[in-house]
Amino acid sequence: MIKKIDKNKVRMKRHKRLRFNVKGTAERPRLSVYRSENNMYAQVIDDVKGVTIVAAGTKSKGFKGAGKTKTEQATLVGKAIAEKALKAGITEVVFDRGGYLYTGRVKALADAARDGGLKF
Repeated sequence: MIKKIDKNKVRMKRHKRLRFNVKGTAERPRLSVYRSENNMYAQVIDDVKGVTIVAAGTKSKGFKGAGKTKTEQATLVGKAIAEKALKAGITEVVFDRGGYLYTGRVKALADAARDGGLKF
């Protein structure tokens, strides 16, 4: 009998390893990414206070991503999170890829956030 691998358990294990070193502060908060099957979410978090400063996602109010591919939607989320972070006075962040591999939608979001003015 072949044992089925739970990809989310593997991701969570990888994320736990990453979070050991990735911590957000008030000066340099953490940009956290969550990728579901159909949607993409990002939030900027101050881990010292335990507060989400800004958030953006494909399910956010006013998101204009209908009819676009998932990668294009991730790019729009990256631009939106960068814009909101800059309005909140945040220019530097620590990137937390959430245990996902740095490719595809995660990379598109990160590149768009960088282009939007955030420094990693």
